[in-house]
Amino acid sequence: MAIIDLDKLRNSSNGNNPWANKPAGPTGRGPNLPKLPNMSFGIIGLLVLAALAALAYTSFYTVPSDSIAVVTRFGEYQKEEPAGLHFKVPGGVDDVIIVPVKRQLKQEFGFATPGSTNPTQSRQNFQVQSQMVTGDLNAALVEWVIQFRIEDPKKFLFDVRNPSETLRDLSESVMREVVGDRTVDEVITIGRQEIEDEALIKMQNLTSKYGIGVSIDQVQLKNINPPQPVQESFNEVNQAQQEKESLINAARREYNKIIPLAEGEKDQRIQAADGYRLKRINEAEGDASRFSAVFKEYQKAPEVTRRRIYIETLQEVLPGLDSKIIVDEKSQQVLPLINLTNQKELIK
Repeated sequence: MAIIDLDKLRNSSNGNNPWANKPAGPTGRGPNLPKLPNMSFGIIGLLVLAALAALAYTSFYTVPSDSIAVVTRFGEYQKEEPAGLHFKVPGGVDDVIIVPVKRQLKQEFGFATPGSTNPTQSRQNFQVQSQMVTGDLNAALVEWVIQFRIEDPKKFLFDVRNPSETLRDLSESVMREVVGDRTVDEVITIGRQEIEDEALIKMQNLTSKYGIGVSIDQVQLKNINPPQPVQESFNEVNQAQQEKESLINAARREYNKIIPLAEGEKDQRIQAADGYRLKRINEAEGDASRFSAVFKEYQKAPEVTRRRIYIETLQEVLPGLDSKIIVDEKSQQVLPLINLTNQKELIK
């Protein structure tokens, strides 16, 4: 350290010396410097109180009900706090990151929702994202959405650099792989559900493998169109295919309306014929059994059985006749008759 003699410096004849013509102080050494004004203790107290109030204000924070707070101290992970009011060390020692773990987030590919507040929800290069090559070497414009939740805030914030962009790149890679395994007709028409299911499974596996800390809830395809130069021709082909399917469905509907009715009528007639067959067989068997029983009785007493059969037959026949005339077989004239006709019928 260099020691400077103020008397020599003041008495120096150098014109550049600012202390050359200054009067000496009360001690005789050094110039007579101006005194600083005395600061009021009240102002100092106010400043101290203001500083303490600022520290106290920054020591508390509130976590929303759908989120948790990740607390870091000098940038190092410390703990997680649930929803509510909490305390932290002020002065930049502790930092708090609010993570919406209970909110379902989404990312859009190939399009953007106007007015979205999430900067990672979509990108500006829509056409580049949506252009894909199918398995039959055709091109298609595919738009889709993924919905996810932050499952592990620590992994989401500290294990992966820029996890939102990593998730976007992962999703785009998986979708290109899944679309590349199918023809353009499957992608645009009948293969949408299979693409969504397969992409969801692969995205879940990759997010677990890379430790991004998110859980994929849903993958949903939106608009799928052919490239603009061939879109009109493709629409015509698609319309013709839809008309073909419509005609096929109409024919199947008519078939299902007529054929089951005819089959039902056929079964009904078969069952009626079968029932009539069983009826005739049972009646014939019953008549044969009855005849056999009567024949056995006839063999025991022929005259009595014959007379009983004759009387039973008359009991069945006579009630159905309007007029009845009984003639004695030994009579030789027509006059001796027994009129058995109901007298009321004769009066009428």
